Amino acid sequence: MPHVGARVVKLSMKELLELFDVREAMESMAARLAARHMSAEEIAGLREVLAVHERQTDLSRGEAYYQREGDLDFHYRIVLGSHNRMLMTLLCDDLYYLVRLYRTQFSASGARPQRAFVEHHRIVDAIEAGDEELAELLMRRHVSASRENVAQRYAAVLEQEAETAVTPIQRKSS
Repeated sequence: MPHVGARVVKLSMKELLELFDVREAMESMAARLAARHMSAEEIAGLREVLAVHERQTDLSRGEAYYQREGDLDFHYRIVLGSHNRMLMTLLCDDLYYLVRLYRTQFSASGARPQRAFVEHHRIVDAIEAGDEELAELLMRRHVSASRENVAQRYAAVLEQEAETAVTPIQRKSS
């Protein structure tokens, strides 16, 4: 059977930045549409997701902000709340898992978790108010900040990998 089994995915820095560019555009549109279409019940569910996240000890200690897959993932719930099947298909299939991989690896720790959590609350506030423009703008800024954070951390990892790839003989001659 073709395309069956595990895949190892490692993006170049350029590919990672392109992924975040696509994510920024699409998730911003999802937030705009969520402000238009989400029901009070869906918004309450989104707030409950944030309440679950707030109870995480790693977030309260400022160490990390890890979101589980699916219904416990803030971004996933916003995409579903857009009620746009095309966005759901594009964002919730391969792109979603690729984004989660890099988001979990590189942006879930450091100073970013607390800021991201506050940004999530502001996005929900805009969605609840039905302010499409603000929801879109806040999501765009949120994903852009995540992009910068992930890019910095990934660059450091790539640099470290490049340094360890140099053999001891090469180091002596330099």
